[in-house]
Amino acid sequence: MVVRMRHTRSHTANRRSHHALKSPALSKDASGEMHIRHRASLSGMYKGRSVASGDPVKKVMKKQSAKKAPAKKKAVKKAKK
Repeated sequence: MVVRMRHTRSHTANRRSHHALKSPALSKDASGEMHIRHRASLSGMYKGRSVASGDPVKKVMKKQSAKKAPAKKKAVKKAKK
């Protein structure tokens, strides 16, 4: 059987002192748009370059079709003795 002891109010309060919600760290990029640090902005820019180009659905479809395509095997010629 596990011993269960009552936690004092101070112990409970000390544990809960770290439960406070923190506001996200926001940065302003060169265009003046606010974004979360180390994340791409809503316009798709990160560190001054575009990272969200193209349609994400097309990108996934292309990747899946590449996996389905069978790999071509090289013909191995046997040398006659």
